[in-house]
This record gives sequence, structure tokens and C-alpha cells, in this order.
Amino acid sequence: MSEHIVKSYDKELESLGQKIAEMGGIAEKMLSDAMDALADFDTRLAQATINSDPRLDLLQREIEEQAILTIARRQPMAMDLREIIATIRISNDLERIGDLAKNIAKRAIKVSTDVRIPRAIIGLKSMHDSAAILLKDVLDAYAQRDAERARGVWVYDADLDALEDSIFRDLLTFMMEDPRNISFCAHLLFCSKNIERIGDHSTNIAETVVYLVTGETLPISRPKGRNMLSDSTTTTV
Repeated sequence: MSEHIVKSYDKELESLGQKIAEMGGIAEKMLSDAMDALADFDTRLAQATINSDPRLDLLQREIEEQAILTIARRQPMAMDLREIIATIRISNDLERIGDLAKNIAKRAIKVSTDVRIPRAIIGLKSMHDSAAILLKDVLDAYAQRDAERARGVWVYDADLDALEDSIFRDLLTFMMEDPRNISFCAHLLFCSKNIERIGDHSTNIAETVVYLVTGETLPISRPKGRNMLSDSTTTTV
């Protein structure tokens, strides 16, 4: 392969990585803004979050199209092929994270006129903080090609699942205490599920990063707790 072709190929791979970085930044901001809008009953911020989603969708389509063209033109092997496949997978997960954040923002608008229970938001804030850390860590793992950091995200997502269970019980209690709380708490239940799903997509990205760096796939069953990391095994493909 000539030097010109090699440089052109490197630029194509670099462009894919840059678009993933932009998607990651948008997804992180959408998640943060959606939670702030929900906590502060800020309909303007919620609408701004919703308006950010088309850019995320566009980047996802561009990455997919560019990746397919690169595979067709370059016929990459081994690491380069994993690199391109990883960008497709990660862009899909980031696009879904954006959709979930958008849904939280939409519900923030809907609950802005409901009976408000500020203490019901506290658990969701904790859950959001955990999800935001997972997303940041896995994006850093991708940028640094850090398989061990990605494995950590894969394990720590179990904590987010436990938080969701706790929030479900709390919101159910609020609804039982006063029927007027039902509408507000029902929306929060959906928000907690969306945050839990964001954690799942972060886990998917973690699996992709491990595959990208090592060529290995993580087990189908995820360990149930952060102390299980040492017991996890990988399978070479």
C-alpha cells in the first residue's frame, strides 16, 4: 500500500474516532441536562436537550455510512477491522443513549405542572450520577484503548441496577401514600428505567472496547457486583 493510501486510510480512521468523540460529548451533555431539567422543572433546558438529538442521529448515520465505505474500499484486516466495527457499535449505543436522555427531557416537560415531590428526585439524582460516571469512564476507556477500565464499567453497572430497584420501591411508597402522587411518580419510574438502560448501553460500549483492544469477548452473564471483577473471564475469538 503506497504512503499516500496509508495516510488517507489513517485519516479515515481518525475521522471516525473524532465523530465518536463528538457523539460522546453530546450524549454526556444530553444526560446531564435532562436530569437538571427534571430536577429543576426547567422546561427550556428540557426542550434544548430534545433539540440536541438530531445532531446525534446525524453523526450516527455518518459514522455508519463512512465505516461501510471504508470497509469496502480498504478491506481492512485484524485490528483495523475491529476498529471500524467498534465505531459502528459504539455509535449505535450512543445514539440510543441520546434517545433515552431525550425521553427523560420529554417527561421533565410533562411533570412540570404536576404535584411535585422534591424528595422523590433525590434517588434519581444518585442514579444519574452513577450512570454519568459509567458513561464518562467508558468513553475515556475507548479514547485511551483501556480494556481494564472498560471491564470495570462492565462490572460496576450492577450497582446501577441495584439503585433502580431501590428507587422503584421508594416511588411505589410515595404513590401508595397519596394518589395525587401517582402521575408524577409514574413518570419518574420511566425516567429511572431510562437511566438504567443508559447504564446497559455503557456496558455494551465497554464490551466493544474490550473486543477492540484485545480481540476477546466478555462473558454473556455479567458479574453481580464490583467485587466480582477478578472472577470474570474472557473468551478469545
